[in-house]
Amino acid sequence: MVLGGILPDVPVVNGLVIVVATGLIWFGSGWLEDSAEHLSAYYGLPAVVQGSIVVAIGSSFPELSSVVFTALAGTFNMGIGAIVGSAIFNILVIPALSGIATDGDLETNRTIVYKEAQFYMIAVAALIITLALAVIYVPVPDGPELAGRLTRPLALLPLLLYGLYLFIQWQDVSDYEAEDAPTGVSVGREWGKLAVGLLVILVAVEQLVGGVESLSQTFGIPEFLAGVTIIAASTSLPDTLVSVRSAKADKGITSLGNVLGSNTFDLLVAIPIGVLIVGSVSVDFAVAVPMLGVLTLATVLLFTFLRTDLSVTKRESVVLLLAYGLFVTWVVAETVGVTHLLKGT
Repeated sequence: MVLGGILPDVPVVNGLVIVVATGLIWFGSGWLEDSAEHLSAYYGLPAVVQGSIVVAIGSSFPELSSVVFTALAGTFNMGIGAIVGSAIFNILVIPALSGIATDGDLETNRTIVYKEAQFYMIAVAALIITLALAVIYVPVPDGPELAGRLTRPLALLPLLLYGLYLFIQWQDVSDYEAEDAPTGVSVGREWGKLAVGLLVILVAVEQLVGGVESLSQTFGIPEFLAGVTIIAASTSLPDTLVSVRSAKADKGITSLGNVLGSNTFDLLVAIPIGVLIVGSVSVDFAVAVPMLGVLTLATVLLFTFLRTDLSVTKRESVVLLLAYGLFVTWVVAETVGVTHLLKGT
């Protein structure tokens, strides 16, 4: 229900709400990420940690909010769809646009390839294992054949893995010799901007989820696919803005660190937090795993390009965009019933 039922629940109104909410997410995330970048520089954090932790968590707040609101609304499959769809968008589209936006190739380094990218692949595997454990140990008696219930103890597994990730980053910060803190940074003002950005994102994502839920019911779009397409694209806009802007400023490491760190946060923290809030949620393994399989293939493709000469070329950027186009085509085919790889649709 959009705006507490003040506006009529019709497709045109829901579409307008989605557009306005997307714009507010972009606006709020801009404030949030700008303040996070200034605070990172003030506290002397290295570029990799700045991109993969501070800016990544800030730009992932829309995805986290979407999971929380869908969990509270009883449409958690839409929330997981938003996370997985956003992760695929981040892996394929954002590096591609960043590579096209920069003057030369999008440069990376061994830290990104051998720490951030490989840990992210571990995060994908950990989420698949967690969902499999839910199906094996907590099956849903009256649900689909491969439906399982994610409980709070199971949700702690990916959270513990993210704790290891934070520990590794803390070790890097301990070994890093920071430059002198920039002058003219008002710490209190930057923390205030960050708080306002978070509040705007919260309100916007709540309306976005309500609008998408109404449209999916009106047109019979499965919750998971609605999350994968509409919510995922809307909540990925902040990541796109941050990464492309960093790439144009010749900060390829920060750009790619934001992409990989944001996805790691989404998979290991955003989904478990939704489970911790509501206690337990039902997940259809037959719907989730094919999408996670696509995410795995996308990750392997990006990792291959990153490792080749430690850069992403213009040609490789175009290949990444084409791969995302194939993914969208497949999602549309699933929605209209041309293919039937997603058994829950």
